[in-house]
Amino acid sequence: MTALTLSTAAASGLRADAIVVGVAKGAASKSGGLVVAPGAEAVDKAYDGKLAAVLETLGASGGEGEVTKLPAPSGFKAPVVLAVGLGPVPEKDESYDPEALRRAAGAAARALTGAKKAAFALPVEDSGDAGAIAEGALLGAYSFDAYKESAQDGGNGKAPLGEIALLGAKPRDKAFKAAVERALAVTEELNRARDLVNTPPNDLTPEAFAAVASAAAKEHGIKVQVLDEKALVKGGFGGILGVGAGSEAPPRLVKLSYTSSKADKHLAFVGKGITYDSGGISLKPAGHNETMKCDMAGAAAVFAAVVAAARLKLDVNVTGWLALAENMPSGSATRPGDVLRMYSGKTVEVLNTDAEGRLVLADAIAKASEETPDAIVDVATLTGAMMLALGNRTFGIMANDDAFRTTIHEVAGEVGEPSWPMPLPADLKKGMDSPTADIANMGERMGGGLVAGLFLQEFVGEGITWAHLDIAGPAFNEAGAFGYTPKGGTGSAVRTLVRLAERTAAGDLG
Repeated sequence: MTALTLSTAAASGLRADAIVVGVAKGAASKSGGLVVAPGAEAVDKAYDGKLAAVLETLGASGGEGEVTKLPAPSGFKAPVVLAVGLGPVPEKDESYDPEALRRAAGAAARALTGAKKAAFALPVEDSGDAGAIAEGALLGAYSFDAYKESAQDGGNGKAPLGEIALLGAKPRDKAFKAAVERALAVTEELNRARDLVNTPPNDLTPEAFAAVASAAAKEHGIKVQVLDEKALVKGGFGGILGVGAGSEAPPRLVKLSYTSSKADKHLAFVGKGITYDSGGISLKPAGHNETMKCDMAGAAAVFAAVVAAARLKLDVNVTGWLALAENMPSGSATRPGDVLRMYSGKTVEVLNTDAEGRLVLADAIAKASEETPDAIVDVATLTGAMMLALGNRTFGIMANDDAFRTTIHEVAGEVGEPSWPMPLPADLKKGMDSPTADIANMGERMGGGLVAGLFLQEFVGEGITWAHLDIAGPAFNEAGAFGYTPKGGTGSAVRTLVRLAERTAAGDLG
């Protein structure tokens, strides 16, 4: 993990591989040219006030995430200045948006792969800015190299940025210290979630995932319970067992319980943990299997959020449920047409074995409901339909309570995770009518993401507030890295869940 410190050192005297400064697009009412952002005054002065002009000559525009490198001025101990774009200059009396700072810091950290140390001289008006920069830089410095020989033998592989010195902050100020400590806790757990998503499925079986979760829980004082296949049979978890029936790697249900003596609210987070999804007997077509190791991203997000809540010592009880299974085709696999008796007692006719995530979630949601938490939030890479609706960077939010759905949308916006509220149209439920069972696991093709949400709603305990986050799009980035988001596992929804827990602890559940 990249190290981070708050520094009061002058940019010119700091020994580092690079000094990171921010630049922005000037307002049209002014010159419309490049503007050097606050924090870079000393650097700009060393260029005789001509830093913006030099950067414009090099083609810089101040666009979000744009990176431009140039030799540091005479007298600086760092050899390079790296200018990163922040986007438009804020309106009068406004500050730079925290998400703009996160993305800029992330882009700079990615551009400095291989460097040992960099000083970040980006705009810092308060502790919130410091936290945003720290978060973005630490997430941007992420690298998954566990399976690369070059990263292990000192070959040509470049290590991520080793150390970040955050300039302009106040090392002795409690608010600044707290902001950075929060950033460290959240990003370390989010990056652990990324590691899990990126781990090949031959190494991350349900049992292996449960072992990772158990070890982390014990380290951070979280109570853990793991139900193996025998316990699942005894408990009647037909959904989880049905999905895992075709695999030689048996399923697991993991319960992680963080409790606070000062808490008067209880949140339950439920994560879909399909460690590999072949589609089962309803086999996925060629070209759709290669990234299916990411189908456990919801469980990874829940795991990371519970551990982060424990590390932050939040005054809220948080229970995480990881519904883990591998969906494979074999002679023992669940067939289309089979009927499963779920943990809740409902029966489900399986029309498509590739609609498996809702089956494991249904069991876990029903189990979580028995503890009557104040709210349940499930997180899942659930439907391709949600990707068609919202693209690759935005997750959908469904809920049985409009105010709670709005709260989660607001929370996601606070932490910089794009999301969008989605409806649960009652008329779509009829498509899941089954002549054989209580409900089918498939309905109408159009609105498939909403149908999945309606299915899950059937397993929520009476009177319990519930929301469903479909992170199928943003959970795994197949395109190029951007801002603080790497290629591969992203850690989508971790920060939303953590912020929801923080707001709940503060008495603002919504």
